[in-house]
Amino acid sequence: MNVLTSVWDGLLSLLAHGLVESTWWQVLLFTLVTTHITIAAVTIFLHRAQAHRALDLHAIPAHFFRLWLWLTTGMVTKEWVSIHRKHHAKCETEDDPHSPQTRGIQTVLLTGSELYRTEAKNQETLAKFGHGTPDDWIERHLYSRYTWQGVGLTLIVNVMLFGAIGLTVWAVQMLWIPITAAGVINGIGHFWGYRNFATADTSSNIVPWGILIGGEELHNNHHAYGSSAKLSSRWYEFDLGWTYIRILEVMHLAKVRKLAPKLQVARTSKLAPDMATLEAVIAHRYTVIRAYARTLKETCASELAALRSRAGRGEFSHIPSMRRLTRWLSGDTTAALREPERATLARAMVRSKELTTIYAMRQELNALWERSTETSEQLLARLQDWCHRAEASGIGPLEQFSLQLKRYA
Repeated sequence: MNVLTSVWDGLLSLLAHGLVESTWWQVLLFTLVTTHITIAAVTIFLHRAQAHRALDLHAIPAHFFRLWLWLTTGMVTKEWVSIHRKHHAKCETEDDPHSPQTRGIQTVLLTGSELYRTEAKNQETLAKFGHGTPDDWIERHLYSRYTWQGVGLTLIVNVMLFGAIGLTVWAVQMLWIPITAAGVINGIGHFWGYRNFATADTSSNIVPWGILIGGEELHNNHHAYGSSAKLSSRWYEFDLGWTYIRILEVMHLAKVRKLAPKLQVARTSKLAPDMATLEAVIAHRYTVIRAYARTLKETCASELAALRSRAGRGEFSHIPSMRRLTRWLSGDTTAALREPERATLARAMVRSKELTTIYAMRQELNALWERSTETSEQLLARLQDWCHRAEASGIGPLEQFSLQLKRYA
């Protein structure tokens, strides 16, 4: 009887205090640290190293991340990588596994993990997009075969360490990735935020400082240069995952393979664009089209104001704001001008040769990197002709932009 009483008392003490008898703030700190390591494992290992091959990881961090993800998420590397690659290949179409544009923001936010599990059963997706993922003995016989046992072991460890409150710690750990990655990034990252690059999808940067989700908050930057190991692109943006990668690189535990290209600008303009200019324009197409919009926006705004002054306010009463005008000029598909604004711009281009020229030249410039069937020589001839016509247009900012374009190298 005394033995049973002692066992019962010990069990109650374990549930009440755990083995380490931690204070509330120590439990909170443990939860935050472990969930952050999970975020780091997802962004560094699953996303940047496995899905996009942006860096190579040494066996030590690679195996640590695989073990940690098995313990804290139960996710299979091949499944996660396949679904993410398919998202990029089929972005915002009906075949996109988790687009809020086709499935609804509420569905992705609240049931993002269910969308993952459904797509993970699609063997065609795994066969087509899962190449190059780990397929060693431990992957086949443990990580992929016993997916729930890892998180079950984590539950036992949490309860042993902290007692009954360990159940809450475990619940937070299990919900962390479904909420932050499957929900916030896949949902809000394609629904709300700011955009540095006019990508063909609706990807957005949620905030400039990628800390809580390890840099994944900079989602538009990632969609612009998907194979870059660094997700920040502006001086004021911060990518915590990139900081960890640099630390691993200094320790010779990682090697960066790809980064977003950096535009080189010569001091003087060339007489005509050459092959180096063409390569720069195509490689830095987002930078080029954004520069075009910023250079010509004042001209467009002035022309619209002049038209309204001559024709009366009623006909040109719905002029887009400067910000929306810039996004329209850059060809941003998410600009979503209101119907009255689109009608105003359509009427303005009928009456203004300048606006028509600016818009048409932007369309031609944009078409340069869409003509995949043409040779480099044909594309170069088009670029040279474009610059010649821009400089003969009589539109000062357009002429200046052409001269600036010929400095790209």
